[in-house]
Order: sequence, then C-alpha cells, then structure tokens
Amino acid sequence: MLGVVDNHSLPRTAAFFDLDKTVIAKSSTLTFSKSFYQGGLINRRAVLRTAYAQFVFLAGGADHDQMERMREYLSALCRGWNVRQVKEIVAETLHDLIDPIIYDEAASLIEEHHSAGRDVVIVSTSGAEVVEPIGELLGADRVVATRMVVGEDGCFTGEVEYYAYGPTKADAVRELAASEGYDLARCYAYSDSVTDVPMLEAVGNPHAVNPDRSLRKEAVARGWPILDFHRPVRLKQRLPTFSVPPRPALVAAAAVGAAAATAGLVWYASRRRGTLG
Repeated sequence: MLGVVDNHSLPRTAAFFDLDKTVIAKSSTLTFSKSFYQGGLINRRAVLRTAYAQFVFLAGGADHDQMERMREYLSALCRGWNVRQVKEIVAETLHDLIDPIIYDEAASLIEEHHSAGRDVVIVSTSGAEVVEPIGELLGADRVVATRMVVGEDGCFTGEVEYYAYGPTKADAVRELAASEGYDLARCYAYSDSVTDVPMLEAVGNPHAVNPDRSLRKEAVARGWPILDFHRPVRLKQRLPTFSVPPRPALVAAAAVGAAAATAGLVWYASRRRGTLG
C-alpha cells in the first residue's frame, strides 16, 4: 500500500477519489437497479438494460459516444422520479448493496489519508442521491457528484443541474482547493478511467486504480503509480476493523453545468411504466 507521509503541518491537503471501480467494485447507480425495480420505479426491461450497462461498465468496453447515447436515454427516463422515494430506497438498501463491494485496499487507503490529516473527497459522476450516502458510509469529508434538477413537485425533471464528469471534476477539485486551502501540489487523486485524467493532472500525486486500457497507457507514459484493488470486503469484516471517522460527509459546492454521461450516472426509469414497454 502507498506510504502516506505526515500531513499535520499547513497548508492543508486532500485525497480525491473517484468512486466506481476505484473505491467500490461496481457502478454505484447501477447497483441499485433491483431495489429501484422493487420500489416500483423501473420495469423488467429497464432492469435487463441496467444489467447490460453494468456488464459494459465493468468490461470497460464503452467509449465516450456510447456512454453519451446511454446518458441521453437514461436522463430522459429519470423524469418523474420522486426524490424522497429515491433517497429512502438508497438508505434502506445501502449497507446490503454497497458495503460488500467496497475494496479493502481503498478502505485502508482512506484510513491512511485520514491518519495523515488529509481530507477525503469522493468525486463521482453518479447522482448525489446515491453518492452522498456512500460517502458518509466511507467517512468521506466531502462529496462532489452529479445533481439532477428537482421540480416544485419534488420529482426529477430529467434535466441535469451539475455534471461531475471529465474536466468538470478537475474544476471542482480546484474550486475546493481554493475554498478549503488545499495545496494541490501535495494532494492525491485516484481513478480507474481515462476520462479522469484532468482530475489526476490537477494534483501532485495522481494514481491510476484498476485503470482502463487508455488510462494505463497514460499512467505508464507519465510515470504515475498504478494500483490494483481486487478485494471487496464488508467494512465490519476488515482487519483491522474499519473505523468511520466521526465527521459526516459534506457536499462540495461546485459549479452548475451540463448533462450527465456514463453508465454509472443517472436514474433508470420514470413513473410512466409504459415508456419501455
């Protein structure tokens, strides 16, 4: 594991983590598809489609254009979801679905950074309603995630308020550095995807975790460390026992921006059951 140096002197520093396939072994949003189906938010065809999307995501076989087409489809389907219901479903199933797929290596790394006095920030393209509870479970200090527009009726409109993807992630990291006083040259970042190169470039200590082919090539060319995380384990079963720091996850104030893209991003249905057949 990475040898984390002492950080108890100013200026402050942080460790920025992508979520899917970096901290957890699957797509955070797609993992909840069965729960969304049981809650009446999606139908059987949507469940099958998310299973396929999960396969593509894990195989790393989808390019940007494919993900963008899927994003457009899923963004349209999210229209009409009741936000309170989504949050309730996530809260009820969080430990059963997410706890078992957290990488032991990632949990240890989070502990090391906290012990060194660094803030831990989750920066994910998935929706805030999913990412924020996961960040709290992990003991993260802050969360940056995609935000959908919510109408006056408390339901998603299908539009995206802030899109945490690609260069936008790097912008959020720099904004946090400015507001929190982080010295980016001494900060750390971790991701599995080549789309996160801008975020990795923004810090002095970038790391590729389970990298896709393009990121692996980039990491080798730049001399970035490559980490292999492959041991998902429940937090309570870890040795030593994973201890969540007594500080709740906070939502980072990031700029508002464009539309969401990547299979692990948005929500997979609408109340109009007939939409997918």
